[in-house]
Amino acid sequence: MGSALTTIGLPVALGIIMFGLGLSLTVGDFARVAKQPKAVIVALLCQLVLLPAICFGLVLLFQLPPVLAVGMMMLAASPGGTTANLYSHLFRGDIALNISLTAVNSVIAVITLPIITNLAIAYFRPFDDQLGLQWSKALEVFAIVLLPVALGMLVRRFWPRFADGMDKPVRIASVIILIVVIAGAVASNWSLLVENFTRLALITVAFCVISLAIGYLVPRMLRVGRRQAIASSFEIGIHNATLAIVIAQTVLGSVELSLPAAVYGVLMFFIAFGFGFLIRGKGQEGADAAPERSASATAS
Repeated sequence: MGSALTTIGLPVALGIIMFGLGLSLTVGDFARVAKQPKAVIVALLCQLVLLPAICFGLVLLFQLPPVLAVGMMMLAASPGGTTANLYSHLFRGDIALNISLTAVNSVIAVITLPIITNLAIAYFRPFDDQLGLQWSKALEVFAIVLLPVALGMLVRRFWPRFADGMDKPVRIASVIILIVVIAGAVASNWSLLVENFTRLALITVAFCVISLAIGYLVPRMLRVGRRQAIASSFEIGIHNATLAIVIAQTVLGSVELSLPAAVYGVLMFFIAFGFGFLIRGKGQEGADAAPERSASATAS
């Protein structure tokens, strides 16, 4: 299934990332949802309902093999990544909304990710001898996602100065460890990745573009402020691919299952960067007149 670097290193890297997320969260980040419920509800409906449905359609359209199809559905069910906050900052989104969405989505994903993964496994049947994420494995997902976040939040609650001081080092450490681990995983499974990259590149690019577009356009059509729509776009388009990779390789024991997330995890950063310039340019056009500015001011 892979080297010890992958089986041990990936969960450790994800744990550090989720711990770092917890260091930046407070109970107020969850409570803030009540202050702008429309933006949060619209973003969550896009994330939890629209994206899995669209991903399912893409998987059927591209006629992916069963194991890669389940990998794509698992990716669609994964919550937004913490990098969405950085992109939102760069392109003038509502970062507070990003933080709240990441917090809420990470909790909901503990339930929705196993459900969507199990439905995909039941439909595509990639494994003859495996029914999917059974209860014990669903508990592993809970431990992988929420325990490090909860620990980080406790540290911030009782030792806020320490949490502030550790925020940057933890972020740097998580990036370095993640790069080393993914490089090791890629090296040990290079032939498998090369064999499937062409097949996965087009569908992952299409899914990323659609995710970003839905995250921006649906809130705008429902009269959500532009800054909130930008935040929603990156939260929905930048998935926590590392989580999908960890669950695929360490919980379900399949390297092939992790390939869609691995390809998406590389390509999404470039696509999101280009998309950010596109929507930022739209905000500077003449159509962005007084009503738009007043709506943004109100939402702020």
